[in-house]
Amino acid sequence: MDKYPLITRAENNDELKKMGKDELPELCSEIREFLIEKVTENGGHLGSNLGVVELTVALHRVFDFPNDHLIFDVGHQCYTHKILTGRRSGFDKLRRRGGMSGFTKREESEYDCFGAGHSSTSVSAAIGFAEAERMNGSDKYTVAVLGDGAFTGGMVHEALNNCRRDLKLIIILNENEMSISKNTGAFASLIAKIRASKNYYKNKRRTVKVIKKIPLIGRWLFALIKKIKQGIKNKLYRSNYFEDLGLYYLGPADGNDGAKVERLLHEAKNASQSTVIHLRTVKGRGYMPAEKDPGSFHSVSPKGTVKEKNFSAKMGEVLTELASEDEKVCAVTAAMAAGTGLVGFEKAHPNRFFDVGIAEEHALTFCAGLAANGYKPYFAVYSSFLQRGYDNLIHDIALQNLPVTVLVDRAGISEGDGATHHGIFDVSFLMQIPNMSVFAPASFVSLERIMKETADINSPVAVRYANCGDIKEFSGFDRVSDHVYRNFDGERENIIITYGRIVSEALIAASELPSCGVILIEQLKPVKPICDVLNGILPKGVRKVVFLEEGIKNGGAGMVFSKEMSLPKGCSYVHLGIDDVFDTPLATGDVYSDFGIGGSDIVKIVKDQ
Repeated sequence: MDKYPLITRAENNDELKKMGKDELPELCSEIREFLIEKVTENGGHLGSNLGVVELTVALHRVFDFPNDHLIFDVGHQCYTHKILTGRRSGFDKLRRRGGMSGFTKREESEYDCFGAGHSSTSVSAAIGFAEAERMNGSDKYTVAVLGDGAFTGGMVHEALNNCRRDLKLIIILNENEMSISKNTGAFASLIAKIRASKNYYKNKRRTVKVIKKIPLIGRWLFALIKKIKQGIKNKLYRSNYFEDLGLYYLGPADGNDGAKVERLLHEAKNASQSTVIHLRTVKGRGYMPAEKDPGSFHSVSPKGTVKEKNFSAKMGEVLTELASEDEKVCAVTAAMAAGTGLVGFEKAHPNRFFDVGIAEEHALTFCAGLAANGYKPYFAVYSSFLQRGYDNLIHDIALQNLPVTVLVDRAGISEGDGATHHGIFDVSFLMQIPNMSVFAPASFVSLERIMKETADINSPVAVRYANCGDIKEFSGFDRVSDHVYRNFDGERENIIITYGRIVSEALIAASELPSCGVILIEQLKPVKPICDVLNGILPKGVRKVVFLEEGIKNGGAGMVFSKEMSLPKGCSYVHLGIDDVFDTPLATGDVYSDFGIGGSDIVKIVKDQ
C-alpha cells in the first residue's frame, strides 16, 4: 500500500493541477510527514522546508514549470519542489556524497533553472531570466522565492533598484521570523485580509474597466482615484518600500493558507508587471519541536550523529574571555551567531556584539571602521561566505593595514552541503593579500594560544579552522617552534608537510610508508619565517617532500611555500591538493579520496619515485 498516495499523484503536475481544494491540505500533510521522516533520518534543512509546503504546492499548480522559471534563494527551501518534480527517492541519500543536493542544482534537474547555496542571489538571477524572456518576446514567467533573512543581503536591494516594471517577474518575500514591512496594526491587518479575499481582485478589475470606459474623463478619473487611494493608504499605514520602487505589491498574507496563496499568484500573473508578494509563514510548521525552536531545527544532523564540541564553540569561549579582559574586543557575525559559536559572546557582551544580517561585504568594511577608530573587531564567517567580501578584505582592511581578525570557520571540504559550501579557496586568496597573517590551528589549545598571541597584532589576521572537534592526532607531535610541529626524530626519506584536520590522512599514509615523517604547520603567512624553520628541520637524506592541503592547489600554501623552501640535493617536491575543480561526483565513502588527497593517494605519490 502506498504510504503517500497524494504525493504519488502530485508528482504528475497535470494531476496536481486537477486536485480538488479539499485534497490540498491532506497533500500538504503528507509532504510534511514525508519531510519529517526523511530529514530527521538522513539530515538536512527541516524548519525552512516545513514552512513553505503550501506555497510550493501553489506555485506548481499556478505556473508551468520548467517552461516558467522558479528560483529559490539559498535553495534550502526547495525540498517540496524536489518532491513535486520527481526526486522523492533522492531523499534517502540527501546531502551525501554522490546523492541529492540539499540545494537547487542545474545538473540535477531541468526544474532547477538556477543553482543556489549562498543567500540573496535570487532576485538578481530572476531579473536576468525575466529580461532574457522580455528580449525573446516570450510570455514565460519568472518567480523568485526568498526569505526575510536573505532580504538583509545587499544584493537584493541592488537588484530591486535595477528592476523594470514591465517584466513577467514575481518576487515572493517569505517572512517567517522578522518583520520587513512597516504595515503593522489593526488597519494593515484589515487591508491585508480584504486584498487576499476571494472576490477582491475580480471586483477591482471590473471596476477599473467601468471607470476607464466613461467617455472623455474615464482615464483621467481613474488616475485621480488611484492617486487619492494611494495618498489615503500612505497616510493610514505608511508608504510601502516596494511600491515606492514602482513594483506592484500584494500582501502581507498567510503563506500557509494555500487558497489565499493561489489567489495572490493568479493576481500577480494577471497584473503583467513586476510584482512582489509578501507572505508570512511559520518556520517548522507541522512539527512542534521545530515550531517551538526553529533555530535548532533549521538544519538537523542525520539520526544517530553524536554532536561534539567543535572549533566554533571553542573559538566563542576564547573570544568571550578576551572580551572580558579587553573592553575594545568586539564580535561581528553575518546572521550566523549560532553556527560560528558566538551565542555565548552575545549574552556576555551584548553591547559589543553585532549581527549585521546576511551582508558579508558590509561586515568586513564595518570591522574596518571599528578598527580604524580604536576597537578590535573579530568577524566570524564561514570560509565559503568570506569569498563574497574579497574586495573589502583588500581595499578596506589590508590596504589600510587595519587590525581586523577574520575567524574563518568551516575551512576545508563540506561533505554535506557540497560545492557551494566547500571552504577550499580561502587559503589561496588570503595568501595573496599583503599585510595579512594567516594561521591554521590544529587543536583547541593552539586556537586559544594563537587568538591570544594575535590579539595585539596591529595588522589584519585570519585564523582558519574546520568544522570538527579537537584534532586528536595533534597530541603525537612535538613542538619545534611557535607554529611548527613534527612527529619524528632523526633521518627520514619521505616527509609530509600539512596543516589542519587533513593531518589525519598524512598520518595514515606515514604509517604505511617506510621512513616517513609528518610536519604540521599552524602558520601559513608570513611564509618566510615558517620556511626558515622547515629548511632547518628537513632531514638531510630526505628524498621526497609532499605538501598536503585540503584546499585548492592553484595559489595555495603548497605553491607559495615551494618558492621559499630550500630542499636538499636530490629531493623532489610534490604539491598534493584539490585540482582545478569545484567538486567531484565520485562517492567512494571517503571524501578525501574522492578529491585525490586521501591517505592512499599520498602513499601512491610517495611510492611513485
